[in-house]
Amino acid sequence: METGNYIPDRDDDIDGYEKIDRYNNDLIKSLSGHYYEVLKQIGEHPEREGLLKTPERVAKAMLYLTHGYDLNAQQILKSAMFKEEYSQMVVVKDIEVYSMCEHHMLPFFGKAHVAYIPNGYVVGLSKIPRIVDVYGRRLQVQERLTNEIRDCIQETLNPVGVGVVIECRHLCMSMRGVQKQNSVTTTSAFTGEFLKEKTRTEFLNLISSKLS
Repeated sequence: METGNYIPDRDDDIDGYEKIDRYNNDLIKSLSGHYYEVLKQIGEHPEREGLLKTPERVAKAMLYLTHGYDLNAQQILKSAMFKEEYSQMVVVKDIEVYSMCEHHMLPFFGKAHVAYIPNGYVVGLSKIPRIVDVYGRRLQVQERLTNEIRDCIQETLNPVGVGVVIECRHLCMSMRGVQKQNSVTTTSAFTGEFLKEKTRTEFLNLISSKLS
């Protein structure tokens, strides 16, 4: 029996990240009813051809866009931790970020840059973008998203330090309200060695550089 909102396919990927379209049918039915009423309230006609399946589509889309609630970021990291004596900075930059502002439920999107200095353990490189998605696929504010990524890596790997920088455009600023089309919001969070100016500057230089 399906119990979650958006059900992970765990057959092919040990961290449960692989996704297929399987949903809690009762939840889809309930959400679809609410979206049907929303369409009516804004002056639309949900019975017309183009909108007949829209409530169900939106319900499924919302569950997918918030499926991070059903995933455990620490378990994802622990599934690919390896003992290794490497002790220099590891940087994964330009990770695509897609999330939704919890204030208006409009998207914000951009890039995350994540670094850590190992302390006896390294993690599979694909797991870092995956934990960005775990926290991004929830209703968020960019500031909290930045801290959650930092804290998950620090608490799970216990590295010498962690650095996270996120740069995003927010549709709640460009589609409504102040309507500033080109504004970018940058947030950062650091622990350990990254609190030192020399290490932090090295990280910022690395994420600003382009490969030749």
